[in-house]
Amino acid sequence: MMDAVGDVQRVLLLGGTSEIGLAVVRRLAGERKVAVVLAGRPTPRLDETAQELRGEGHAVEVVGFDGTDRASWAPAVESSFSGGDVDVAVVAFGALGDAERDWQDAAAAADLVTVNTTAPVALGVDVAARFRRQGHGAFVVLSSVAGERPRRSNFAYGATKAGLDAFFTGLREALRPEGIRVLVVRPGFVRTKMTEGLSAAPLAVDAAAVAEAAVTGLRGGRETVWVPGAMRYVMSILRHVPSAIFRRLPI
Repeated sequence: MMDAVGDVQRVLLLGGTSEIGLAVVRRLAGERKVAVVLAGRPTPRLDETAQELRGEGHAVEVVGFDGTDRASWAPAVESSFSGGDVDVAVVAFGALGDAERDWQDAAAAADLVTVNTTAPVALGVDVAARFRRQGHGAFVVLSSVAGERPRRSNFAYGATKAGLDAFFTGLREALRPEGIRVLVVRPGFVRTKMTEGLSAAPLAVDAAAVAEAAVTGLRGGRETVWVPGAMRYVMSILRHVPSAIFRRLPI
């Protein structure tokens, strides 16, 4: 169970190879050694990531699941909790997709929604049930400012993040009476392997900055965190910009 200063004993990372998710896990652990459940697609990269964490002294379990395979979701949650209580579940998997294909190809659009919205929601429901059963727990959910006001250049991706964000924001209120917390993290452009080759947007950050903001927010009792913090005010303005002007902005 997370103690008074926010130290954890066991963390579940849904998206076991996510650079941001791993940065959050390491920031949660700090100088301590913790138990980590890495849940993700069974690939050599997932195994290598597990070995890296073991080399740092953490106890690591690997659980296979695929965001596109509905049959793998519930068993993954069951396996993740079979070794004991989970203090924090980090929801960190997703796909950028292809911005032009995803609004013209129905199958591609459906796949993007499945990975970015349907799978996290379904897994979130099952993890929430486990948290309620054990009597404690916290979510750290990696959303995106792209969901705040989807723009022409990546509106399919933005729509999937808007759905994810809305669900977990609502789940926070549903779980509040039971003391289970949900922190929604809304970063802007993050420099990772997933965004490699893309032109960095203004206020771009790295995975470590997102992790620092997320863990600081979790330990400080925050419910929503924008990264960097200035992004909160930028998006507050952009949400209210008239469409005729918004579509002309170089964003």
